[in-house]
Amino acid sequence: MRDTLRKLLSEQDAAFDPGALALYTTDASNYRHAPFGVVLPRTADDVVAAVAACRETGAPVIARGGGTSIAGNACGPGLVLDSSRYFAGVRELDVAARTARVAPGTVLDDLQAVAAPHGLRFGPDPSTHSRCTIGGMIGNNACGSHSVAWGRTADNVESLEVLLYDGTRMTVGPTSRQEADRRAALPGTEGRVYRELRDLVDGNLALLRKELSAWGRRVSGYGLEHLLPENGFNVARALVGSEGTCVTVLDATLRLVELPKHKALAVFGFASDIDAADAVPAILERKPLTVEGLDVELVKLTSSGGDDLPDGRAWLLVELTGDTLDEARERAAGLARDLGRPHVVHTDPAAQRRLWRIREEGAGLATRMADGSEAWPGWEDAAVPPERLGSYLREFKQLLARHGRKTVVYGHYGEGCLHMRIDFDLLSQPGKANFRSFLEDAADLVAAHGGSLSGEHGDGQARSELLPRMYSPEMMALFERFKAIFDPDDRMNPGILVRPRAVDADLRVREAKIPVALGYPHDHGSFAEAMRRCVGVGKCRNTSGGGVMCPSYRATREEKHSTRGRAHLLAEMINGELITGGWRSEEVRDALDLCLSCKGCLSDCPVDVDMATYKAEFQHQHYKGRLRPLSHYSMGWLPLWLRFSALAPRLLNALLRRPRVAALVKRLGGLAPERDLPEFATRPFTRSHKRTSGGGKRVVLWPDSFNNYLTPDVLHAATEVLEAAGFDVVVPKQNVCCGLTWMSTGQLGVAKRVLRHTLSVLKPYLDAGYEVVGLEPSCTALFRGDLGHLLPGDETAALLASRTRTFAELLADADLPLRDLDLDAVTQVHCHQHAELGFTADERLMARAGIRNSTLDSGCCGLAGNFGFERGHYDVSVAVAEDRMLPAIREAAPDTVVVSDGFSCRTQIAQQSDRRAVHLAQLIRKALR
Repeated sequence: MRDTLRKLLSEQDAAFDPGALALYTTDASNYRHAPFGVVLPRTADDVVAAVAACRETGAPVIARGGGTSIAGNACGPGLVLDSSRYFAGVRELDVAARTARVAPGTVLDDLQAVAAPHGLRFGPDPSTHSRCTIGGMIGNNACGSHSVAWGRTADNVESLEVLLYDGTRMTVGPTSRQEADRRAALPGTEGRVYRELRDLVDGNLALLRKELSAWGRRVSGYGLEHLLPENGFNVARALVGSEGTCVTVLDATLRLVELPKHKALAVFGFASDIDAADAVPAILERKPLTVEGLDVELVKLTSSGGDDLPDGRAWLLVELTGDTLDEARERAAGLARDLGRPHVVHTDPAAQRRLWRIREEGAGLATRMADGSEAWPGWEDAAVPPERLGSYLREFKQLLARHGRKTVVYGHYGEGCLHMRIDFDLLSQPGKANFRSFLEDAADLVAAHGGSLSGEHGDGQARSELLPRMYSPEMMALFERFKAIFDPDDRMNPGILVRPRAVDADLRVREAKIPVALGYPHDHGSFAEAMRRCVGVGKCRNTSGGGVMCPSYRATREEKHSTRGRAHLLAEMINGELITGGWRSEEVRDALDLCLSCKGCLSDCPVDVDMATYKAEFQHQHYKGRLRPLSHYSMGWLPLWLRFSALAPRLLNALLRRPRVAALVKRLGGLAPERDLPEFATRPFTRSHKRTSGGGKRVVLWPDSFNNYLTPDVLHAATEVLEAAGFDVVVPKQNVCCGLTWMSTGQLGVAKRVLRHTLSVLKPYLDAGYEVVGLEPSCTALFRGDLGHLLPGDETAALLASRTRTFAELLADADLPLRDLDLDAVTQVHCHQHAELGFTADERLMARAGIRNSTLDSGCCGLAGNFGFERGHYDVSVAVAEDRMLPAIREAAPDTVVVSDGFSCRTQIAQQSDRRAVHLAQLIRKALR
């Protein structure tokens, strides 16, 4: 079947190789299925051709958007149609009618960006809004935090153009009885569909009205209530939430809503999540825009620890609107008076965003509990009518206790929809049996409260088997009949909703014990456990927002260049079914090739995926006993070559200025021919530094290779500032190195030897109580982070990690005599500083010196140490810089100082713009009195 599909789709953007298939074996769910192939359609005609190929071969069709489905709705054994890569865009925006016509692969945030200048937006807004697609939202009937006011996706769809498996194209929407009869009289499939739909409704009016309530979060099953006469026989809305089991969406016309004029976010603290749930009905009387809930266990997982929250162990975030800000604020104050709970009211958009980020990242944050244990979806989307939420949650907590499980609770309290991650044991057979038993008991409980197994994520493989516990046999028969009307051969996403796969089959969670070189201290020493961090929520596919993750995906828009894609490939490498080469896998090697090792995922991914570390491990294993790329010998061993350069720097600089010599060096070193080679300093800092003995606190100034041999003035500037602050600056007497370049090229054995030598040199200083101050963020970050991976359990390494400070951190409480520089600056923060160190201390230090700084949210510089210098990486390196950093620097006024502590960042800025960036130490030196 796969071979036939390959031939039929030879003119399409289709892939059938193991690497491509491995990227699509799962979504954000617990389930795994190897697809037959993957197609990236560009047009509706491409979709038609792909479905025709499936029809000829009998292959199932698996429609997929952003791949963030949590129930297993978007993975299956069939031909995957990924609309997110190309089949996207807002086709029409009718401001007067408040509608938009979009392609199914359109990312929600992209639609919002087009609508917002006109005071409009699409109402549903799931937490994955930065990467979920409209087609996926239609498939799941997504809701989001504002469905209290604006409804589900089904409530906001005007019409759909759809494709059936047999090739029939139809435009469907609300249909009068006269129009339905007209269409039912048509020949062919369209006539048959309307005749059978009409008969289904006419013969089952009482059953449909009885079981399919109008309550908004009843998402489980098919939305047959939309076919009732009183609901306009709306075929489009009946298909919303069908999870790709009936049709493929080619085009969607959506209803838009007005943006609120002003909003106030009131946050209320409660003693427990049950206490918060009990308060929801009273809050709903105030007609809020949203009512979202968090519990203390989720907040514990955040870096802020809930600094913006009032006292409590659970919180409700209630958004209220007004024609003026004062009106919105007063509505919030009135609610606060009625509730009498601890509260804060935020009207500042930045403060509101900080709180919303906690809520939006819940799906990722909650996959690791505060004690480090793993937690999973599966029962993450149940909903009950809001007036039953408190009683349901009480009984649900009792159910958890009976099964010996614990959870994090958050979600859409205003509509009774709770999201959870539960510490299921999906690795052992007894654990899997408990998983099934728990789901069955939980389904019975939610049904007893008049609820829905799914409130917005859809049923997928996670809940379809449980639907008979919620619906009568008669209704289940209608569901089967509805699907058969559109897909009589059961080729559209089979195994979902009707004739379902088992909830405990096809689980992707697997144990694998493989020897590794790094320690993985946060994953119990297990590479497999580290791989399970990525649950597929796909924040790394964000291309419109801020942060660092994931620069290579932002540049290429290819799934294999996202953090998620690489994690999936590594997981499949461990599984050994599609990716069979193990550590020698070329598919994994090629996907990791464009990983910049920026560590943006370590801070920006909700579950702290650390792809830079995984890449180092893979390269170590992949090239063990083999020749490496030339750049691993040139850039990987750079500290050694820099040390040799100090023997005759002027001669080397003169030689490298000759184009032929430079070209030869680049060719032999595996370097990008487009790159300029840096110039060596005429005298390293370690040879020119003279200690000025003083009585102040002694501190070790780390002489990193980049600044020592290339820009020693940075080290001199830092020395002057530190001495002015009263520190006695000491430089190690022996050659030392942090091993960064060997770590980033996967030469872990060398990195460990280098670090052990460094620790032996630093140990006397550490034992004497010295702190170590680093100026190059990547070296400083290695001491605070990767050192624990390289030398786990080493007491001296742990001591060094605890004593390492950034330049600004060391000066935070120092009595430093500074004058007011009265200047403007923009700062490009090094990615490793963003991920491991933080930048707050730097901003405070600049403020002390009268520097009006703007910290750019500009992502990675694109050079990223050795990455941008390596042959074949230049175009991606520049594309990453052009994504946000370079435009922001070009927009800065000519007299604005550009600040960047990272040598790579300063080099990229110098080579790709007409600006020169300075290190913070150099700037602060100018402020010394």
